[in-house]
Amino acid sequence: MTIQEAQHKIDGWIKQYGVRYFSELTNLAVLVEEVGELSRLMARRYGDQSVKPGEVIDDEKLAEELADVLFVLLCIANQTGTDMDKALEKSLEKKTKRDKDRHITNTKLTNNGQ
Repeated sequence: MTIQEAQHKIDGWIKQYGVRYFSELTNLAVLVEEVGELSRLMARRYGDQSVKPGEVIDDEKLAEELADVLFVLLCIANQTGTDMDKALEKSLEKKTKRDKDRHITNTKLTNNGQ
């Protein structure tokens, strides 16, 4: 599925099941909430926080949280008329032009941070 196909699929889901999009500002708040849930999971799985008793943090849960973030992000893209395929291509071009040598010459990355 391309990003554009995902945007269309989400738009269809909203129209069929969601009644309407939340306002853009509400969706931004929902996006922040979803990123927070992903952050909590990442801090416990890959960071220094311990897992709470009974809490499950596995590949499936990680995928679920990442998908929740992407869903809301694509809702916002749909609401604002943003073609994310084009936007991502433009972002990659910008980053390539700006950073083509930056990371390759970063000894923190090339020498394992030593």
